Amino acid sequence: MTAAPPAAPSAERAARARRAPSGRVPLVLLLPALLGLAFLVLPLAGLLWRAPWSTLGTRLAQPHVLEALRLSLVTATLATALCLLLGVPLAWMLARVPFRGVRLVRALVTVPLVLPPVVGGVALLLVLGRRGVVGQWLDAWFGITLPFSTAGVVLAETFVAMPFLVISVEGAIRAADLRYEEAAATLGAGRWTVFRRVTLPLVAPGVAAGAVLCWARALGEFGATITFAGNFPGRTQTMPLAVYLALETDPQAAIVLSLVLLAVSVLVLAALRDRWTGAA
Repeated sequence: MTAAPPAAPSAERAARARRAPSGRVPLVLLLPALLGLAFLVLPLAGLLWRAPWSTLGTRLAQPHVLEALRLSLVTATLATALCLLLGVPLAWMLARVPFRGVRLVRALVTVPLVLPPVVGGVALLLVLGRRGVVGQWLDAWFGITLPFSTAGVVLAETFVAMPFLVISVEGAIRAADLRYEEAAATLGAGRWTVFRRVTLPLVAPGVAAGAVLCWARALGEFGATITFAGNFPGRTQTMPLAVYLALETDPQAAIVLSLVLLAVSVLVLAALRDRWTGAA
């Protein structure tokens, strides 16, 4: 009696399930697909085509370009750190703590994903501005003024980027095996110890993926930043704002800055391809 053949690996079965049926692809689907691909790819190709490759290094070394690049990297990194500090506990609460209104809280957390960034900037200005609900007390009691400052850039980027981290980490926590946490609890570990020694290591890939997405989103933020923090060179002018300003005075510099942002986006997608695109 012969043994049954071994089952196909799960990845191979999934690939077969995704594979299109054999036969010719209908034109009614192929033509719109190709048009959609062209619509997405041609603008990027045009950016690469018109790039001043011969003077790229010189333009990147210009003081205002380097200053915008430095400020963007610093503020995006600080915003990501703030998102990690606040977003990881928030994601844990949404995933592990049952309470009334959790769906409403989750919806409020994801609002910045669909909210126009300019509206987010106006909302931050009304709350944290010098005459805002909270900002007036910060100014009166501590002399802290957040709008039109580098700290304002960090807060604007944090507001629009944190949902990416929360969604990623919450999904990772929900997918984690509860048995490990329960085993640690039965051995006498407290909630903080379980979170620090068991939960965080289990969801570390999700935290890393969310942090990378958060950083990329913060790096490319424009609307909330210009509304809440303004566009002051050396203080609040990040790379997207520098692109906007350069389009009026030096289009070649705008192309160079756009290439840098495009390269960052491609690197982020390449780093997260297994998690977000399903590529092998």
